[in-house]
Amino acid sequence: MRWKSIIWNGLFVAALCLAGFLLYRIFQQYSLDDIARSVHSIPFSTFCAGLLFAAASYLCLSCFDLLAICSLGKSLPYRKILLASFVSLSLGHNIGFAGLSSGAFRYRYYSRWGLTAEDVAKIILFCGVTVGLGLTTLGALALIVNPDDAARLLRIDPAGARLFGLLALAVPAAYAGLAFFVRGRLRLWRWSFQLPKISIALAQVGVGTINFMFVSACLHQMLAAFGDVAFFRSVTAYVLANSAILATHVPGGLGVLEATVSYAVPKEASIGALIAFRCAYFFIPLALGSVLLFISEIVFRRSRGAGEEADERAEAQSV
Repeated sequence: MRWKSIIWNGLFVAALCLAGFLLYRIFQQYSLDDIARSVHSIPFSTFCAGLLFAAASYLCLSCFDLLAICSLGKSLPYRKILLASFVSLSLGHNIGFAGLSSGAFRYRYYSRWGLTAEDVAKIILFCGVTVGLGLTTLGALALIVNPDDAARLLRIDPAGARLFGLLALAVPAAYAGLAFFVRGRLRLWRWSFQLPKISIALAQVGVGTINFMFVSACLHQMLAAFGDVAFFRSVTAYVLANSAILATHVPGGLGVLEATVSYAVPKEASIGALIAFRCAYFFIPLALGSVLLFISEIVFRRSRGAGEEADERAEAQSV
């Protein structure tokens, strides 16, 4: 199992270096003056509301980890789960390849609290499934409620968009149905999967959908500062943008988010709105996550040093 630890720690170091490089690239693309002007162009109350929606999203994301750990039959204090989730995802969202990048940070924390590399891999898979369920469910609702914008973007007729949304709802329904009816491991060709309990499966669908609603609400706040944008129009824009980001794995969604949202809401998606959204959901959490990572590393090292000193004293006394 030693080699697994070496791999995860190697990924952690690589992700940390990449995070620093991408932070430099991000601020090279957007100057501090651009960011300051963009934030100042949005009413303070509106920007604060966007920050609250972003914070609510990160709380939902911590529930992904909480549900994953519960499904493994493990138990950790929520404050530890919140720390590991926020640091991992605040950096992982900006790095790209979120499964691997955030997974390296997750392993850094969870391995210190007694979880194995296999446990962490299962947590990553569980969270990935939850992301897919939430994105699919909210996307389906957007297609049903707002078929006109979705039809224009997907180049199909509104009736077809609504039908596609109804069909997409079969994905979370099928997942919940399998969790209810399949008691053992589900085998699919060479692979086998342990489905969670029905209560956890339903929680995955609910929390995953609510998370993306909060992110869409954060984007909506910024877009609404520049024009009258319906909420589900913002949802449609974000769901399509996030789907493109997940498909391309572009770090931080650079360029992909701007292109997709600008196509969905061309008049309101000014550079100011999009930079403000990045500040609320990417830049500020990245800065906070980096500080928390630095502080937690110091605390871990000091506690480990204190533990080693205590072990040495105990060994000396026994001799």
